[in-house]
Amino acid sequence: MIRAMSEQRTPHEVPDVAGLSIAVLGGTGDQGRGLARRFALAGHEVIIGSRSAERAAAAAGELGAGLGIRGADNAAAAEQGDVVIVAVPWEGHRGLLASLEGPLAGKIVIDCVNPLGFDKKGPFALPVEEGSAAQQAEAVLPRSRVVGAFHHVSAVTLLNPEVEKIDLDVLVLGEDREATDIVRALAARIPGFRGIYAGRLRNAHQVEALTANLIAINRRYKAHAGVRVTDV
Repeated sequence: MIRAMSEQRTPHEVPDVAGLSIAVLGGTGDQGRGLARRFALAGHEVIIGSRSAERAAAAAGELGAGLGIRGADNAAAAEQGDVVIVAVPWEGHRGLLASLEGPLAGKIVIDCVNPLGFDKKGPFALPVEEGSAAQQAEAVLPRSRVVGAFHHVSAVTLLNPEVEKIDLDVLVLGEDREATDIVRALAARIPGFRGIYAGRLRNAHQVEALTANLIAINRRYKAHAGVRVTDV
């Protein structure tokens, strides 16, 4: 369970989150599998969720039996995880979360979905009625503690067994100080990652949209670029 935290913590201090289990909804996609793999390597119990429990189990098996990752349908994964990561395609975002409002009540829900479109000119940010994917999650899940994070992580790098350390800052957004500190701490469990508080959920749109710029950078330079924040 998540322990209560002192209000006197400095901006750089984070709580101990080593014992938390993590469910990844949409865990059969590249980003979901990559995050599942890295958190399992960090010692967390990880449950991959999918519309199909069989697909989830297959994805867990492909990541390696030694990691101890297990698969379940999305509802079961949402029930079992202390913290739940949403890594589903944008098209299914609202529907899935609405269907899981009950199991996700009271939990920290980390939304890493980027609403993007693609045309001949390349990637671009899509308009979202609520403002951003994270704000849509907040609207659909009024009883959950929604945090936006892990938007700028390369799935290719996460899944690459030859990459042990990933130099990256994870921008963390949310309304709840305790929840954002827990997510910052979870980010720091992955070697090279650092969780940086980046504002409230109303600022999530530009963070999600920045992914389109990173994709353009990666295409031009044949890289897997991320974000680093200076002087913090």
